[in-house]
Amino acid sequence: MRGIKTALALALIAALAGGSAHAQGNYPNRPIHIIVPYPAGGIVDIVARAVTEQVGRDLKQAIVVEARPGANGNIGTAAAARSEGDGYTWLVTGPAALVNPTLYKDAGWDAMKDLKCVGLAIWNQGVAVVNPASPAKTLAEFVELARAKPGELNFGNPGTGSSIDLTAQKLFQTAGIKLTNVGYKGQPPALIDLITNLMHYEIVSLALALPHIKQGSIKPLAVFTEKRIADLPEVPTIAEAGYPGASYVSWYGIYVPSATPDALAEKINQAINKALLDSDVQRQLSIADIPGKPMTLQELAALMKADHDKLNAVVKASGMTPP
Repeated sequence: MRGIKTALALALIAALAGGSAHAQGNYPNRPIHIIVPYPAGGIVDIVARAVTEQVGRDLKQAIVVEARPGANGNIGTAAAARSEGDGYTWLVTGPAALVNPTLYKDAGWDAMKDLKCVGLAIWNQGVAVVNPASPAKTLAEFVELARAKPGELNFGNPGTGSSIDLTAQKLFQTAGIKLTNVGYKGQPPALIDLITNLMHYEIVSLALALPHIKQGSIKPLAVFTEKRIADLPEVPTIAEAGYPGASYVSWYGIYVPSATPDALAEKINQAINKALLDSDVQRQLSIADIPGKPMTLQELAALMKADHDKLNAVVKASGMTPP
């Protein structure tokens, strides 16, 4: 009898494994649900649609993008992390996925345990800017100004724990300066106050800053990129400006629940990488100066781990707290 039960159990396991493999082989056979944990129309939403809609065309399956904002990205991210690991729920988000569990005790997920990165959507390039009336002509001069007036200069922060905030805090820690944090709901209102000289310093996404730099309404000090950019050839990188330790280029990734089988994650990764090489996708991302980069699952896991450790160290050292 025991032998019969064992044989039946093994047969059941084999059948389930075969069914799972068959399901993965037919993947995808229904629409893929993309969660964006921020309001529609923002940079993450734009990127999600540019990349994943091409994935849908390649896979011949519908892609449904849902903006699920709230709690600084926690609501949508937690929902994605808790979903089934069947490849039909993806998350597109930025550094908040890595640091919010440190900022919020009840974030609802652990990035390194609950999420698996399957694609790099974009590098979000930023630029350090001041008002043209600022006496600082270089980043080094601004740092000296801030050191002479600790806490007197202010920083327009578009969101606690956001890529901009993390980039700024890394610079402040590296340069040994302290600015007064002024919170905003997004980059545009913060930028308006910089243009009208109510703010002293900001880091702004390159796509948003470029038109204002060209108009002369804001002054660039350094770009947070590995190399100088064609649109601002005279502006040094953060390393060239004298602060290589502050070099950080934020990125937005595409994630699935960690329970997603490796073979399925590999298939998704290959589909995303193919989409990133599509000429129309590259055109859309280049317009916004947010280039994507095909990467393997192993490279993505290493990037995720490195930034998780680096950014959480920044959060803890800065003492930042939830808004």
